[in-house]
Amino acid sequence: RGVDLYTSMEGSLKLKEISYIHSEAYAAGELKHGPIALIEEGTIVVAVCTQENVFEKMLSNIKEVKARGAHVLAIVQEGHEDIASEVDEVWVIPEMDDDITAIPTIVYLQLLAYYLAVARGCDVDKPKNLAKSVTVE
Repeated sequence: RGVDLYTSMEGSLKLKEISYIHSEAYAAGELKHGPIALIEEGTIVVAVCTQENVFEKMLSNIKEVKARGAHVLAIVQEGHEDIASEVDEVWVIPEMDDDITAIPTIVYLQLLAYYLAVARGCDVDKPKNLAKSVTVE
């Protein structure tokens, strides 16, 4: 939702680009309109929930995917570490204005993509089919 959706989309792109893992970013409000059908035992869900105004709604979605057996990593702002009782792993960013949470959050997501790529034996310095720049004609 909001900034978190766009941050998640960028993180999903990084996973695909360097670790070759299929990943999709969805708005939390869309969970019941399709994506929930894909959640089964062992599905990995990264829940980016750094926006104060929708935190409780995100928590509700986390509970739903956990009930279906998902493994959930949540990225939250300081002050919400108590979410640990609802998820499998919590990564905390400093407390800040919601409008700039994307900056530290995307660093976490980039590091996740990097370390998954390394663990899979991918060449992170030369990802397949990526150029240093995009040419527009």
